[in-house]
Amino acid sequence: MTRIDTTFARLAQEGKKAFVAYVMAGDPDYDASLELIKALPAAGVDIIELGLPFTDPMADGSTIQLAGQRALEGGQTLDKTLQMARELRKTDNDTPIVMMGYYNPIYSRGVDRFLEQAKEAGIDGLIIVDLPPEEDSELCIPAQNAGLNFIRLATPTSDDKRLPKLLENTSGFIYYVSITGITGAANAQAGDVGPEVARIKSQTDLPVIVGFGIKTPEAAEAIAGVADGAVVGSAIVSLIEQGKTVPEITAFVKSLADGAHRAK
Repeated sequence: MTRIDTTFARLAQEGKKAFVAYVMAGDPDYDASLELIKALPAAGVDIIELGLPFTDPMADGSTIQLAGQRALEGGQTLDKTLQMARELRKTDNDTPIVMMGYYNPIYSRGVDRFLEQAKEAGIDGLIIVDLPPEEDSELCIPAQNAGLNFIRLATPTSDDKRLPKLLENTSGFIYYVSITGITGAANAQAGDVGPEVARIKSQTDLPVIVGFGIKTPEAAEAIAGVADGAVVGSAIVSLIEQGKTVPEITAFVKSLADGAHRAK
C-alpha cells in the first residue's frame, strides 16, 4: 500500500472525507513555497498536490499559469521540486505527495531516471494531465511498477464508453474534474457533481476526489458530501499571488479542510 492508500483507509475508519490542497512548487520562491508545504499537514491537508511548473500548462487557468511563470522565473526546476519533497519527508513521513504536471519535463529527464528519483524523494503519486490512457506504456505502467500511484482525471465528458479506459490502469484515487474547461474558471455545484461521482463509483472501488471550482469552506463541504473528498488549488494559489503570509494562507486552508472534514 502507498501512503495514498493508507490515508484513505485511515479516513474511512474515521468516517471522514479527504481534503487535498494544490500548490505550485517554487511559487513565489523556493523558500516561501517550502515553508507553506511544510505547514499544510498541520492545517488539515490529507494529501498535497505539488505542481511541477511547466512553460505550456494547457489545462490550467490564469491563476495556476501565472504561478508556474513565477516559479520558473524564480529558478524552480524538476530537481528543486523533488528536493522539496525530500525536505518535507525529513519531518513528515505520512502525508502523501502527488506530483501534478505535464509529461515534457519527465520525458526530458528520462522516465526510468525520473521514477527512481521521485520514489527516493518521497513522491507517492503522479497526475500527468497530457498523457491519455492510450499512452499508458509511456509512464503510467512504469510508475505503477515503481510503486507510485498513477492518478487519472475524469471529466463531465468522460462518457460510459470512455470511462472504463480511464479506469483501466488508474490507482490511488480518481480525480473528477467538476466542470468543463480550465482550472479556476467556474464554481463547482454539488447537485451536478453527485450523479457523476456515483456513476464513476459504480465502475471502480477507488476513491473519487472532486476538484476545479471549489473556493469556500461551504463548497468544500458540499462537494466532499457527494464524493470521497475535495481538491482546492486556484483559491489557495491566488492568496500566494496576493502576497499573503504563510499563516494567512494556512488559516484559509484550515477553513477549507474543516469544511471537507465536516462532510458526511
